Amino acid sequence: MAATDFKDYYSILGVNKSASADELKKAFRKLARKYHPDLNPGDQKAEARFKEVNEAYEVLSDTDKRKKYDQFGQYWNQVGSSGGWPGQGGGRSTVDVGGFDFSQYSTFEEFINSLLGRAGSPGAGYGGSPNGQRGYTYRTTTGRGGAGGFDPFSGFENPRDSVSLDIEASISLTFAEAFKGTQKRVGSGEVSIPPGVKSGSKIRVKGRGQVEPLSQKRGDLYLKVDIQPHSFFQFEGDNLVCELPISPDEAVLGASIEVPTPDGSVTLNVPAGIRSGQSLRLRGKGWPKTKGGGRSDQLVRVAIVPPKSPNAIEKECYEKIRDNRSYDPRSHLKQVSL
Repeated sequence: MAATDFKDYYSILGVNKSASADELKKAFRKLARKYHPDLNPGDQKAEARFKEVNEAYEVLSDTDKRKKYDQFGQYWNQVGSSGGWPGQGGGRSTVDVGGFDFSQYSTFEEFINSLLGRAGSPGAGYGGSPNGQRGYTYRTTTGRGGAGGFDPFSGFENPRDSVSLDIEASISLTFAEAFKGTQKRVGSGEVSIPPGVKSGSKIRVKGRGQVEPLSQKRGDLYLKVDIQPHSFFQFEGDNLVCELPISPDEAVLGASIEVPTPDGSVTLNVPAGIRSGQSLRLRGKGWPKTKGGGRSDQLVRVAIVPPKSPNAIEKECYEKIRDNRSYDPRSHLKQVSL
């Protein structure tokens, strides 16, 4: 890799060289989401940036690769398996990059000095002495890749599987969309929302996650559902619940009342003598079940609502009821004491 081809992976991710693993992951996820092809359809620059971010994180998230990258820069991938400079310790004795034999250099600094003709390069001896013990060797190689057989991506043939290619996003649905199911456009494609999803649930969309730049393997997209509040219906566990206001006379005498359900109104028989706060059950009129089919129940919670401004006849009738009432709803309170 030529010096001008060097990629500063820390700069690509926008982090300091001392960044922790968590900071790297946070920066990677933020940038991957920002430049993801699904969110930037047709944008070649965003796609190229996305691949750079993937490449940078693939190296820096691996402890051994990061250590080599920090020590040897653009030549990190040509270092021996021992982690030392080629020719040191258990590393490979000879490594070619563009036709250069690195085994003659004990440190990366010596190699740079040689390139720049500085004192201290192997050909000049240590400290610039003309009687240095290391000679300079140049040879060409043949093989795959660029000039001299060097493949700058040889280290990425088998990328680590520990880096997740999955991404997560949020999707907001109305009650009707969540109840019936719908099609929503997410990024560059349509996503099918199945009937009966609930807030907090996740929808898996296969093959719509991040792309591993070399293998082109794609992860999955997980959509976290948020259902917008409804003016009448609410969730209570798996069931729907609603509040049904009734008048005092309906509570006393009973009544047949039309009640809204998600798929239309039904007639509910309110028994005589019902109390405020009691619930009546409409079986199979609740939320679609995602497993096993069918519907949950709809619970109708009764609220007895007196008239705020009764007319003259209503007021007269209530006064007669008061004067002729045959029971005391608070009689049991007479026995209450500490």
